[in-house]
Amino acid sequence: MSDGIMSKAATMEIPISSNGDTGSLPEDDGLEQDLQQVMVSGPNLNETSIVSGGYGGTAEGIIPTSTIKGSGLHQPHPSPAVGGEEVVRGIAVEKFDIVKKWGINTYKCTKQLISERFGRGSRTVDLELETQIELLRETKRKYECVLQLARALTNHFYSLVQTQHALGDAFADLSQKSPELQEEFGYNAETQKLLCKNGETLLGAVNFFVSSINTLVNKTMEDTLMTVKQYETARLEYDAYRTDLEELSMGPRDASTLCRLDAAQSQFQSHKDKYEKLRADVAIKLKFLEENKIKVMHKQLLLFHTAISAYFAGNQQQLEQTLKQFNIKLKTPGAEKPSWLEEQ
Repeated sequence: MSDGIMSKAATMEIPISSNGDTGSLPEDDGLEQDLQQVMVSGPNLNETSIVSGGYGGTAEGIIPTSTIKGSGLHQPHPSPAVGGEEVVRGIAVEKFDIVKKWGINTYKCTKQLISERFGRGSRTVDLELETQIELLRETKRKYECVLQLARALTNHFYSLVQTQHALGDAFADLSQKSPELQEEFGYNAETQKLLCKNGETLLGAVNFFVSSINTLVNKTMEDTLMTVKQYETARLEYDAYRTDLEELSMGPRDASTLCRLDAAQSQFQSHKDKYEKLRADVAIKLKFLEENKIKVMHKQLLLFHTAISAYFAGNQQQLEQTLKQFNIKLKTPGAEKPSWLEEQ
């Protein structure tokens, strides 16, 4: 960068480094995904109030619907046709302005993205934050695997309990109809009935585990990753407008260029503020997510271990005590659904 002021804006005001890091994704796949991310959020042209300024517009550009309708008491009375044409024309101009500014923003971001991918441009990197983000994504993938396996265990064990229930009914029926083997069929029926009861109790615990992990992965972690995506988009926009300002700063300083330079400086500052706010938001959410994850997993892993151990040790009392300890309530007998089934 030839301009000393711009050098300070890119390095000193933001305590992070700029380099040509192209990320860990393969060039083709990563570039395609990022381009889709850039292009997906097009301008919203269906708002009741039309906002001039497009992306990141302010309230100064809003035309309230009341000014369009008018009171009709203190104004001249143009013909309805002429008034309607003016309103339509004004809305069309506003919508065109939105599309135009969205297109400019998309062009700048796409240019910056391609430049980064092919190593020709610099990108702003917060190494500590991006390491935490990548760790979160990896943790989410691993927890999703645990969730999938726990659901499979639940389904398989449910089939076992259903089979034990049917087998117990068959033994009980044969005990009634086979006097010579009544006792043998009878205690086998009781054994299967007890196993079935303990199995439903275990399934209640496992399903509670599944439900809690599902909430952690698909709600809590996903909410943080949505903020991360907003941050990554803001980072790309920030670098795009930073690059644009740097290029203008190296050009001639005539009246036209100075005017464009002032506008570029203003846009750069706006995107810088947005980027820094989202960076702070992500840092806070990551901190609280980590604390919440440890708290939730400590409880759920203890539950899972205790319930599984009690069941396979044949300790019915400990198994029931585990459910009481974690406030897990089973449905009463005769309910339409087994007590342990997760609501999908």
